[in-house]
Amino acid sequence: MRVYMESQQWYDVQPKMHGVYGWMAVALAVTSTIAYLVSQSPTIITAIYTNSWLLFGLIIGQLALVLALTLMVYRLSPAAALAGLMLYAALNGFILSSIFIVYNFASIVGAFITTTCMFAAMALYGYFTDTDLSRMGNLLLMALLGVIIAMFVNMFLKSSRLDFFVSCAAVVIFTLLIAYDTQRIKALLAQVPESLRIQVSVVGALILYLDFVNLLLNLLRLMGARRQD
Repeated sequence: MRVYMESQQWYDVQPKMHGVYGWMAVALAVTSTIAYLVSQSPTIITAIYTNSWLLFGLIIGQLALVLALTLMVYRLSPAAALAGLMLYAALNGFILSSIFIVYNFASIVGAFITTTCMFAAMALYGYFTDTDLSRMGNLLLMALLGVIIAMFVNMFLKSSRLDFFVSCAAVVIFTLLIAYDTQRIKALLAQVPESLRIQVSVVGALILYLDFVNLLLNLLRLMGARRQD
């Protein structure tokens, strides 16, 4: 009887997870579209990357939205949660427009396809595995903090070797985080009341979106060919 109830519970969560991946895909589409369009406008690019206040404002806006979505998820309406996710994706598009200037288009497409395949594999593993991945959550967060500190230090050292190792470590961390976050989101959606399904799905989409984007950026640093013009 217990086995039946557990299997029924996971069966019921499937459409909820489809919502998570659906909103994540929409957010990625918004980001990539805006990033490409902005990269085609020298005026906007110049405004963003020559005006430190504007760039700083975009970054602060992103952080504020992430905090609002994650800390106030149970207080937001479904429409507000979705609007917050789309606004975050749009702001990130402005910042990520630089990749179309730094890397050639073939490298971006190749990194995107690679990221998509890796994401799909790890998401499937996280969804279907019976192994409890919660044990590695704290380890991954500590490793991520170490990567962030190393990236900050390397802003001053400007070591290409350290940058390479940091990018390799980040690829491993975000790859594992995809499986961990998928299992965590699935477990949460199995318990959350129907009245909060959309809000929690949006936060789940944001978490997996961040995993995807960070994996993509670090793969680009490792395998991306820079533009020659």
